[in-house]
Amino acid sequence: MKEYSFVTVWKLRNTSLDEVWKTIKAVEEWPSWWKGVTRVKVLKAGDANGIGKITELTFKSALPYSLSFASELLELKHHELMLGKAIGELEGTGVWTFRMENEIVRVEYNWNVKTNQAWMNFFAPVLRPAFKWNHDVVMRWGLEGLAKKLHATIV
Repeated sequence: MKEYSFVTVWKLRNTSLDEVWKTIKAVEEWPSWWKGVTRVKVLKAGDANGIGKITELTFKSALPYSLSFASELLELKHHELMLGKAIGELEGTGVWTFRMENEIVRVEYNWNVKTNQAWMNFFAPVLRPAFKWNHDVVMRWGLEGLAKKLHATIV
């Protein structure tokens, strides 16, 4: 398995922390606004706050492949943090953090994963820069879709 660590920062104006929070928390709705998220299936509901919720996600990337994995919500701090664990073709942790910076909503996503696909691990020494570029493209699609959905401005 090859390890990857990605940090993505989204900044939006003309929206609220609450709207951004609710939209990202509603994982099952991502395919409606996030290009590249082709499927989300809820496998387990979790508690009243969503802790323990397990969703299976499939992402179609800019490069000619898709990745599927299950994600379990492990920790939630309202308007501050969502921590999840990935299992499947990718395994590791993803942490969304949220805060206001003046009138700008700042969202940071830290994605620390290992790949479980043999072809990805085999080609990792050569394709690692392409995998990073691809991750950045998919995350940019998310930012653009979120901004459009919320009628917000990307900063």
